[in-house]
Amino acid sequence: MSYLKINNIKKTFGKFIALNNINFEIEKGEFICFLGPSGCGKTTLLRIIAGLENVDSGAIFLKDENITKKHPSKRNMSIVFQSYALFPNLTVGENIAYGMKNKRIPRHIIQKKVDESLELVGLRGREDKYPNELSGGQQQRVALARAIAYSPDILLLDEPLSALDAKVREKLRNDIKDLQKKLGITTIMVTHDQEEALSMSDRIIVMDNAKVVQIGTPQEIYEKPANNFIGDFIGKVNKFEINGNKILARPEDISLADENCDNFFAGTLDSWEYMGSYYRLKVNKKGFQIEVDVCRNKIKDISLKKDQHIFLKVERTIDGGMEWN
Repeated sequence: MSYLKINNIKKTFGKFIALNNINFEIEKGEFICFLGPSGCGKTTLLRIIAGLENVDSGAIFLKDENITKKHPSKRNMSIVFQSYALFPNLTVGENIAYGMKNKRIPRHIIQKKVDESLELVGLRGREDKYPNELSGGQQQRVALARAIAYSPDILLLDEPLSALDAKVREKLRNDIKDLQKKLGITTIMVTHDQEEALSMSDRIIVMDNAKVVQIGTPQEIYEKPANNFIGDFIGKVNKFEINGNKILARPEDISLADENCDNFFAGTLDSWEYMGSYYRLKVNKKGFQIEVDVCRNKIKDISLKKDQHIFLKVERTIDGGMEWN
């Protein structure tokens, strides 16, 4: 039995088709990412699950109950927005308690929940601070604490990390994943960031042009993309020919080789970028530009020069529904 079932959801805004025949199921405790470019429908779908948008047709089932027409307040779901949406005139503790007070939960239980949620997000002792006294990352932690305080059936995250700088984003990304596993909350996160989706989710639902185009684990989505859009959207793909054979390969799946190696091919070095832990080489082979990621330690003794000959070997090709064109 699925925990959340999305059945044939359709949504339009005037003549614009926002969602076109969306179907999938989510199991209890899963961390799911809706991944896709801007305008693909992922945020609209999240808002429909939360009850913040109505559907034109289709149905939503939570634990076998049809909740399609249920008011958001009756769905026992929490949503965390990109903008934090904290009340500036309320303290951290008051922000977290706000929703529970509206539900008339006894005061002693509210205080217990506030304390527990602050402990979980690493903000114990800051309950008397105001939002403007906190960093962006801390404010997002408060929003997260508020969302988990009353044990929702589903936690919804609408690009919660996109407003943060890279280092804070990476730390909070790991913390959210650890917290989700610890609490076992079924979680759905909207993102356009491939790295976030690959590192955080149990499964990814890839969307494009109002449709679901592939559902799978991060490894399945990356290594076996169902079509060219997915392969190009998630990571980089090289397309080139070797002896008449058409090749699709990721930059990290092509290695440096030498003339004594089996199945090597040659090209000339156009340019390179130093990426810290690796170099990204751009190699020309008869009009095809091939990008190759090489560990820094493997080329530390090589002096890279433009137009020098480079020998390469394909270690792995993409196995999926992508087409070479």
